[in-house]
Amino acid sequence: MLPLRHTLGARTARIGFPFVITGACLAGCAPGANLTPIPRYDPASYTIGVGDRINVSTFGENQFQTDTRVPVDGSIAFPLIGMVKAEGLTTRELSERVATTLKDQHILSNARVTVQVLDYRPISVIGEVEHGGQFSYQPGMTMLKAVAAAGGFSYRAFQDYAYVVRQEPGGAVVGRIEPQDYVKPDDVIKIYERHF
Repeated sequence: MLPLRHTLGARTARIGFPFVITGACLAGCAPGANLTPIPRYDPASYTIGVGDRINVSTFGENQFQTDTRVPVDGSIAFPLIGMVKAEGLTTRELSERVATTLKDQHILSNARVTVQVLDYRPISVIGEVEHGGQFSYQPGMTMLKAVAAAGGFSYRAFQDYAYVVRQEPGGAVVGRIEPQDYVKPDDVIKIYERHF
């Protein structure tokens, strides 16, 4: 007869082994487990995009300003200098471009131009949240804050990470976003349903 410790050890191994297999299977079967993490986004690198509402003003020169939403072609109309490409530029780059154009066209020799984003492009949150839809982007918004804007996770939600479609200069990128990662305007975030 085997000693008691050997009998218990064998029994524990037989009982524990299926749990190890099951745990590994569940980890591998988690929704979106095959997704790669989306490249990190730095809110400080924000660039103007189609749909943003911006204000461009020149200090001390009230006639040189505009409050407009960036149209599909990405260019905005500015008094006297005409169309200026705004899409893809930071607010600083756009202010420098307008100031340089005013100087080059001999309209204002030392223009101090400021650019503000008044309304950002929205983000979309779908899937296992209380109220899916489009929500206003705010600088510094994380995935968790985006979910909060959508009313929070539903009781079936998988909360460790989410699926995201992000628009980049080369086209749409698909990947995984985690709760503390920053979201980017135009992101479409899908919260998965738990499988167990």
